[in-house]
Amino acid sequence: MLGSLRVRLPLVFLAGIVLAGLVTTLISIRLFQDYSRGQALSKLKREGYGIAQLYSDAVKASYGNTDKSGKPNDRKPPAFDAPNLERATGNQIYFTGAGLFPGQGFVGLEKLPPGTVDWISGKSLTFEFTPPHATRVYLAVANPIIVGDPGSKDDYTIGAIVVATPKTSVNSLVSPLIERLAIAGLLGLLVAAMLAWYLSRRMVRPILLLSDAVDAVAAGRYDVTVPNAPGELGHLSARIGEMAHRLGEVEQMERNFLMSVSHELRTPLTAIRGHVSALLDEGVVVDPESRHQSLETVEAEAQRLERLVGDILDLAKLDTHRFTVLTEEVDMAQLLDQAFERYREEAQRRSIDYRQDVRDRPVIISDGDRVLQVVGNLLSNAFKATPDGGSISLALARQNGTVHVSVEDTGPGIPAEARERLFRPFVSGNAGGTGLGLAIAKEISTALGGRIILQSEVGKGSRFELVLPAQSGE
Repeated sequence: MLGSLRVRLPLVFLAGIVLAGLVTTLISIRLFQDYSRGQALSKLKREGYGIAQLYSDAVKASYGNTDKSGKPNDRKPPAFDAPNLERATGNQIYFTGAGLFPGQGFVGLEKLPPGTVDWISGKSLTFEFTPPHATRVYLAVANPIIVGDPGSKDDYTIGAIVVATPKTSVNSLVSPLIERLAIAGLLGLLVAAMLAWYLSRRMVRPILLLSDAVDAVAAGRYDVTVPNAPGELGHLSARIGEMAHRLGEVEQMERNFLMSVSHELRTPLTAIRGHVSALLDEGVVVDPESRHQSLETVEAEAQRLERLVGDILDLAKLDTHRFTVLTEEVDMAQLLDQAFERYREEAQRRSIDYRQDVRDRPVIISDGDRVLQVVGNLLSNAFKATPDGGSISLALARQNGTVHVSVEDTGPGIPAEARERLFRPFVSGNAGGTGLGLAIAKEISTALGGRIILQSEVGKGSRFELVLPAQSGE
């Protein structure tokens, strides 16, 4: 179950959301803790400064004050009610340092042990400590009590007012935030789970359909319907559909090839067997002329078989890149004469207007036998497509550093949608062909560094043009 993409995808999605939520929550809690601590310290500083200023003014009133006659002022300083100050601020108030008022001690303030804070420095300090008779840690701010004008030579520090609040009170502010974040996280996780389930179905369903289509193709069923999907899945779906279509075409071509080859093999073998049986039977073929004609027929059919087997072997070599190309000087005009003469007799027999047009006589560096094979295949295809009484022309020209050999016929023409498939193996444009000639011609022309250009119009005929590099051999 966990191995299914339908389950793993939402789980991974949810795991990512949970991890992001945890990180965000921890960062939020940390930021809120820092904010709460900062706010608490700011409040303690304001309260500590006010209380320390209150006691500083009271101390100034009890120390060093004289009347107009120069006698000491015996007015007593005000008595502060420390518990009421603590209730007003909501914090604990302590004193550290020397005595505040003569004869009045610390006026209700609890004195901290020496060394709790460096009050002698005369600076406002922030620190944490555990007060006497307490178990909790307090966050505190110490504000100095300065006698004299601050900044003058006569001022001095006699102690510090310490305003403190328990750290647990500050941390307790985070608890409501954690509760709210937990509720929001659970609701977000629920929404994310529903979204993950929905998205996983949208994403996984096309993949499952593609998987079914691939299984069908693997089982030999190529007429499959692939799902439509957006983005990369749509591209993959289209490629799988094309693959299935091409595999179906290949299978059909193989069937056609087997049927064509079987027919092509059976016809000459039947003729050979019939003539050999007649020659072996006494009294069937008596006169020498009949025997000679039978032997010529056997030879012609054997050559036909040899050509068919040679085409199949050539195609296999081209597919496995084991095809060897020789390098030699090739007289293209002489080569075209040789190819032209091969079909002269058939043209006369079928009343085909067979013409040759040699405009140039280039000599190139190539493989003459293979060039002749390509031209012969093009001519053979033209004679198969051209009806009796039609016309076929073979032309040679040199243009812009290339040699052009064209074969033009007046056959039925080739539809635009069938032109690409025509050069595939086992695809024949006419009945009775093996579908190997044009495929071999195209592969050989590519191996020779050239190409074949096809121009055709349905109802008027076709023009095949072999283009080869004109590497001069002169």
